[in-house]
Amino acid sequence: MIMLSQQRFTSPEPPRRLEESELKRFCSRNILSILGFSSIIAVIALLALGLVQNKPLPENVKFGIVLDAGSSHTSLYIYQWPAEKENDTGMVSQVEECKVQGPGIANHVQKLSEIDVYLAACMERAKVVIPAPQHTETPVYLGATAGMRLLRMKNGYLASKILAVVTSSISNYPFDFQGARIITGQEEGAYGWITTNYLLGRFTQKSSWFNLKPTGGEPQETYGALDLGGASTQITFVPKDKTMESPDDTLHFRLYGRNYSVYTHSFLCYGKDQALLQKLAKDVRNTDGTISDPCFHPGYQRKMVLADLYESPCTRKFETFLQFDEIIIQGTGNYQQCQQSILQLFNTSYCPYSHCAFDGIFLPPVQGDFGKIDQHVRKEVQLPSQTQQNSFSQGLLAQPTVTERASWREHRPCSNQAWLKLWLCHL
Repeated sequence: MIMLSQQRFTSPEPPRRLEESELKRFCSRNILSILGFSSIIAVIALLALGLVQNKPLPENVKFGIVLDAGSSHTSLYIYQWPAEKENDTGMVSQVEECKVQGPGIANHVQKLSEIDVYLAACMERAKVVIPAPQHTETPVYLGATAGMRLLRMKNGYLASKILAVVTSSISNYPFDFQGARIITGQEEGAYGWITTNYLLGRFTQKSSWFNLKPTGGEPQETYGALDLGGASTQITFVPKDKTMESPDDTLHFRLYGRNYSVYTHSFLCYGKDQALLQKLAKDVRNTDGTISDPCFHPGYQRKMVLADLYESPCTRKFETFLQFDEIIIQGTGNYQQCQQSILQLFNTSYCPYSHCAFDGIFLPPVQGDFGKIDQHVRKEVQLPSQTQQNSFSQGLLAQPTVTERASWREHRPCSNQAWLKLWLCHL
């Protein structure tokens, strides 16, 4: 019996067990390759299934809606971003822009009942673009800028009434409405700076395919931002000297894992529309009611009620008693004279800081390249480094052909171009 047990113990393994043992050894040595191959097969299977069913693979994407209520018009923007953030900041992309037909919301003071219709087309468009199952979780924000800031200065009750009607209108849609408010000039400038640098890729770093870690360690130099609106103009940039003489013009951000300290200032009343009104209010004081204006095309003529000219808080400093109730604007089309007329709006006679723009407003030395955000055409362009005016101003002299039916804005290329050039010269 002992001999038999020893024989059985020393006898070779059966072929089946031997094959299983070799298979286990093979799997343990090649486990990573097997897993990788299995993953590829799984992905291919999912793609094939999606193609067969003619349905895209599900994405973990969120949406958001922003209404930019400017002084001259309102635009609705739809954004999307993956649910997973990068360094605690979302990677956002714009998927839709809808321009609301008509002027800015501040112009609806006397027609509040029309706000529902005013917003309807773009809000309905948002319902189509964003998948229905995500409507209730999609946030909506409305930010009103300088046009409403001026209205609030003139009549706070009316400004609040407009926001209340806008809130009621947007709340009727199936989105997660977060509120409508008037943002500060600092916020407006800061948002423009963040947008400019985000679009130019100055915040994020590319990741390598294999190790999924950011390549490079040094932060990229940011662009400054010039936001040229109808009622205000903003400038925002990272100054070379971190010591700010005016703390009210300083903001601090943490974006994509890095800290930024920026200078930002909003020049209320120095947007293109309000600057022109200031110039007209200044020029009319020494006339009989007819202004020969070099900033409008030759042959252009327009009548304007004098009270309307002084309605804006921006023009009240020029208000005086005049013998007429109506003014006539006659265009003469002279760029050099237009430039000299606009130049008188900039008061550079005093500066309580080491460096100022105009009107005693602190401005550290401007440096680097700038992106321009024009609220009327919504374009991002690169302005010359350190505002090199000699070469840049040549591009401002070209005047477009204007038809007889062109609007108030289209008849004043001289004022727009001269305003932009002189504003840049005072930075």
